[in-house]
Amino acid sequence: MLRVCPVIIHSAKCISITKNATATDFLKPQLLLVQSTRNTNFFNRRSGTELWKGVTTVSNAGRRRGRAKGLIKMKNLNKGQKLGCGKEAILFPGLNANVMQGNYIYEQRVLTSEEQQNIPVTPVANSVSKRRVKVHPLMRGWSGGSPGGKKIGPPDPVDGDAFEGFETIILESNYRSRMTSVMGRSQYYYCMVITGNRNGLIGFAKATGTTSKSVLITAKNRAGKRLMCFERYNDHTVMHDFFTQFGNTKIFVTQKPKGYGLKCHRAIRACCELIGIKDMHAKIEGSTNVGNIIKAFFFGLLQQKTHEQMAEEKQLHLVELRKENNYFPTVLASPAKVRTEAEIPSNELLDFDRYIMNGRVRLMRKKNESTFKNLPSWLIYRRKQERLKGQEEVLIRAKAEYGDYCSFHAAKYPEAAGSKWKKHDKKV
Repeated sequence: MLRVCPVIIHSAKCISITKNATATDFLKPQLLLVQSTRNTNFFNRRSGTELWKGVTTVSNAGRRRGRAKGLIKMKNLNKGQKLGCGKEAILFPGLNANVMQGNYIYEQRVLTSEEQQNIPVTPVANSVSKRRVKVHPLMRGWSGGSPGGKKIGPPDPVDGDAFEGFETIILESNYRSRMTSVMGRSQYYYCMVITGNRNGLIGFAKATGTTSKSVLITAKNRAGKRLMCFERYNDHTVMHDFFTQFGNTKIFVTQKPKGYGLKCHRAIRACCELIGIKDMHAKIEGSTNVGNIIKAFFFGLLQQKTHEQMAEEKQLHLVELRKENNYFPTVLASPAKVRTEAEIPSNELLDFDRYIMNGRVRLMRKKNESTFKNLPSWLIYRRKQERLKGQEEVLIRAKAEYGDYCSFHAAKYPEAAGSKWKKHDKKV
């Protein structure tokens, strides 16, 4: 039609212009098209609580099958929102404000700073997202995802008596399940903790329940009511070497001098930390179940004997010989009555190591020798290194006695003094 009747289109435009009408396109409709819409749907007919219930709950049958784990929680979608204005805080008459107030007609404008402060904000008490608190690496426990090894503070006061100086460490914490005849498989929370004051007092306990927080509090308070006191040698190590066993777990504990540290299982290390033991070696054989390890270690500590008890039991002097004291004998304890050599039977066990181990002898594995030690080249290497044997010990002794690396004839012969350049500083 546009190609056939261009004259009609031109005449129509001219007529509209002559009548002071606005020039418009010939094919564009001038009337508004009204489209029918449906203003109600599923989301409008249901309340917010009912809609959230569809994604935050599960049926009882599904809950018994473990489908309730990991469900999302209800969130407040209006958290922090200033209702009635956008990001630019613009006043819209008829939308977020009245069209007119008295004889004054509102105009669209940007709100002032004072007006923005008076805008009501929805409460955010239940909808603030909790940020993960950053914990120091030494306080995170044994591994990142497990609560084992974490410290949860002292137990709650009992009858007004506070546990000052106490600390609690989680040894084991996990979810477990059991089969019931009515509800099927049900899950529960299990934890085992120890608490101590790092000065000889320590206790352990375990608890079960439905929530982790309540179970940890119950176990912590229960451990505070089951404290035991253990003796320590010079306040840094065990009284003596001992062997202990619980179930299929065997532990060989060795007394160590100051500065050695704790070389043992992490559960035993946690116990030693809360008791106040700083130097010790423990070797576990058999099962490494945490419950068995703790019970076996506590049994061994309870069976320790003091020096006075050992001296009275044997009716002999208890003497200590140490390498750092140049094996000078030191009497640790003496009985009230000492037996003579004639009164001691020939078959009596007098070996101290076997006596404290109750007659047991630990089988020590031989170290695997390297195969190259039997080769002739190794013997040649050892002959070449023979002249350097003990060189570091000699340097340390010379530095301690004379203050420098020199001969003991340096006072008489100056040429015997050490060289000016520090050749051996890195070796010491």
